[in-house]
Amino acid sequence: MKYGLSTRLFAAERLTSRLLDRILEAGFSDIEVFAARDHLDYHEPNYARDMGQWFSDFNVQLHSLHAPLCSEPGFGRRGGLMISVAYRERRLRIDSMDEIKRALEVAERAPFRYLVLHLGLEGEEYALDKFDAAFTSIEHLRIFAKERGVKLLLENTASELGNPVRLIEFLDYTRLDDVGICFDAGHAHLTGGASEGLQTLKDRMITAHLHDNRGEKDEHLLPLAALPGQTESGKHGIKWPDLIAEMARADAGSDKCCAFIEVQYEQASLSEVRNAVSRLHGMETGDRAEFSAG
Repeated sequence: MKYGLSTRLFAAERLTSRLLDRILEAGFSDIEVFAARDHLDYHEPNYARDMGQWFSDFNVQLHSLHAPLCSEPGFGRRGGLMISVAYRERRLRIDSMDEIKRALEVAERAPFRYLVLHLGLEGEEYALDKFDAAFTSIEHLRIFAKERGVKLLLENTASELGNPVRLIEFLDYTRLDDVGICFDAGHAHLTGGASEGLQTLKDRMITAHLHDNRGEKDEHLLPLAALPGQTESGKHGIKWPDLIAEMARADAGSDKCCAFIEVQYEQASLSEVRNAVSRLHGMETGDRAEFSAG
């Protein structure tokens, strides 16, 4: 299994060639860019072109882009539309799709393979008509993405609408056979268990997000950072040896799946991420293997 880095770790700062240099020098050649406008100004074509030039110059392919969560900079703290493909109101869905399409247009200047997309908002409750709304949106976005060489991946979230079981129900219901899955371990830990979520999603898993939490909220901690006994409720972090061994078996040694460390911004250093990957890789192979980002 390959390990990559999500630039969510640096989402509080602008994505520059200097920052990309640091990521590459740390050993990560598989990169997923987090499309928050403070970080990646996907509204600016020249900026996207400059980023694409960096990837071309270093012969590195941008692996994936995480779709924006808000239309304005600042993670919604300064207003703007919280983006969702499952809004019941058509106008809000169209506005959300327009914003996602602007992010997809980055592929015209900085090609990438996958767009990772949430099904609904944080804490979204399940309703069948939201499945219908999301299907309408995703069917449109799927065609727009395909024209730019991009495949859509749905990420499981910590919500009733987007948890692993509902995600498979949605794909079965809509028969979107060419839409894949990004398995998010931290979100699955909050909705029935990381290993259980993997078992539900593994047959359609193409990429993964690895981060930890203490079983109560979506903290996006560095893997292995949430230890047992740290909460009054007795909840604990993900059982990483079990999960990584299961993911390695699902990948069957093919390096088909790229697992991205997706830590909340400013919560770890690149050296700490490297050390975590070394430990995860050791769990996968059953020894203390040296760091290998793939």
